[in-house]
This record gives sequence, structure tokens and C-alpha cells, in this order.
Amino acid sequence: MKTFSILFLLSLVGTCASPRYSERVENIKNNITLIDSAEVERYSETITADELKRLLYSFASEEFQGRKTGEPGQRQASEFLKSYYIDQGIKSPFGGDNYFQGISKSYFPDDIGASENVLAYIEGSEKPNEILVLSAHLDHEGIEDGEVFYGADDNGSGTVVLLEIAEAFKIAYKNGHPPKRSILFTHFTAEELGKLGSEYYVQNPVFPLENTIANLNIDMIGRSDERHADNKDYIYVIGSDRHSKELHFTSEAIRDTYVDIDLDYKYNALNDRNHYYSRSDHYNFAREGVPVIFYFSGEHEDYGKSTDTPDKIDYELLTKRAKLIFATAWQIANQEQRVVLDENNVFLN
Repeated sequence: MKTFSILFLLSLVGTCASPRYSERVENIKNNITLIDSAEVERYSETITADELKRLLYSFASEEFQGRKTGEPGQRQASEFLKSYYIDQGIKSPFGGDNYFQGISKSYFPDDIGASENVLAYIEGSEKPNEILVLSAHLDHEGIEDGEVFYGADDNGSGTVVLLEIAEAFKIAYKNGHPPKRSILFTHFTAEELGKLGSEYYVQNPVFPLENTIANLNIDMIGRSDERHADNKDYIYVIGSDRHSKELHFTSEAIRDTYVDIDLDYKYNALNDRNHYYSRSDHYNFAREGVPVIFYFSGEHEDYGKSTDTPDKIDYELLTKRAKLIFATAWQIANQEQRVVLDENNVFLN
């Protein structure tokens, strides 16, 4: 009876509302207005395959020992990220040269040492208190039985894309095109332990969560899965319609305008047996009501293995995906109104 009642009420919403639900959704889609097309195209060109490759060969190198949370290699990786932001002139949200949100050993399982999220920040010119969070996790599996788990795709790919996007926004800033809203670049630790770094952040946010307008999370976007063996121009988009249909349609409009790539929603299904929506850092934001998009390219034969190495990344494809995310972030950070949350969205869960 409960199921019947809920379905009946939803049918009333669809048939009695004025305008009807389907018409309201269509209105949202038709009212998406993209801005700054010349600037988006100009600054997206600063994201290059050569630079992504150079960064990833460093980040997913033996030097960082697989970046296991709380281990020396992971701390070296954090220092690498910090040095990058300092070199680019991108500030810390904490001020000074502290880019680390420290997390004590007590927050983690008993065999894991203290760790840190790495945060960098570009302040908005018009609405600095509204924050767009871009994220990728920096940790991986470390060394097992003498083998280094390099994690080039998981999640070196997302990490270096975030660095290149940050650089593109900083170049725009220097050229007199700062974002209207602030952008927080977040590299979370301990994702492999159950999204603990992002969990810690949402419990201890640097900026109030109610001011966080969206989270775009990048996790494994450097390769292709078997499902797309014949067409690698794709990216899985997960969660974009769960809180905001405006965000979903904005994502599609960006694709239609700037990047010739398929947006695959297979893993966005509510009954997805892989549960990808709840498996990466965006989920901790989504649970707090922040609209999210999770970018993902699927699993492959080297997923979770020591053979996930930088030489197997498709850098041209990684660049195309990075440009899609950059253009989406530009729109969200610079459009007139912040992303609108849906009311009574049946996708909220």
C-alpha cells in the first residue's frame, strides 16, 4: 500500500501541477544560457596532453611509493601538489604556505598514520562566499609484496586534471578574467579507505557547506573500458540529476557546445549494481545536499593492480575530458545565479 500511495501522489504532482512537471523540466533545459564562450575556448587550450603526461609520470612514479594513506610516499605526493600550487601562484585557503588540512591518526583505522587533504583556492571576484569545490583523491594502495601500486588512472588521472584545470583558471585570473565565485581545489586523502578524507572535510569544512554550490569530482578518467572498445570518446556522468536538473542540463549544454564526447549515464541508474554513485568522494557532499557530478571512465584490466601505470593512459582522451570538466566548472563559477536545487526531486536519496 505504501508503494501505491507514493506512486499515486507522484502521479498527482505530474498531472495537477501548473505547469506540469514535465513542462517545468523542459523549461529548465531550455533556459540554460552559456556564457563567456570565447574565454572558455581560449583557456581550455592551456590544458594539454603533454603537460598532463609530464605531471602524471611524476605523480604516479615509484618515488611516491603508491601513495598509501599515512605513509611517507603519500606525504611526498602531498608536498608535490603543494609545490605545484605555490609555483602557479594559487593560494591556500588557510593563508600563507599551509595547504594541508591535517587529519590525525585517531580518525583512521588503527594501522593508518596521520594524513592530510591538500587544498588550494582562487577567490571569486563578485561572489567570493559562494564556493565551487573541484575534487580528486590523491591516495592509492601503496606497496604490497614488494610491488608498487602506481595508481596512474586511480587516481593519478583525476589529480593531474585538477592541477591543469587550476592552472587554466589561474591564467584566466592573471589575464583579467577571474571567476565570479570562488573555486576550491581539493585533493582528498584516504578515499581508498572509504572516502575518509572527504568525509573529514564535510565534517570540518573550510567554508560553510551551505555556501558550497556544487562539487565536481574526478576519479579515474584516463582510460577506456571494454564497453567502449569501439568508441572511446565518452565519459560516464554520475549524479548530475540527483539534486539539480539545472546542473544536469548545464552539463549537457557544455558538451553540445564545446566538446564532442558522449555523456554515458549507464552508472547513474538508481539500481546500478556497481553503486558507483556512492563509491567516490562526491558522495559525502551529496549526502549533505550539495549537487554533484562524478566523472569516471570505468574499470579496466589494470584496475586495482600494480600494472596501472602512466604509459597506459590515453593522454589525448584525458585532455578532452579535462576540457569538458573545465568548461563545466567555468559555467558554474561564472553564471549569474548559483546552481538551483530541485524541490521535491524524486532522485534525492
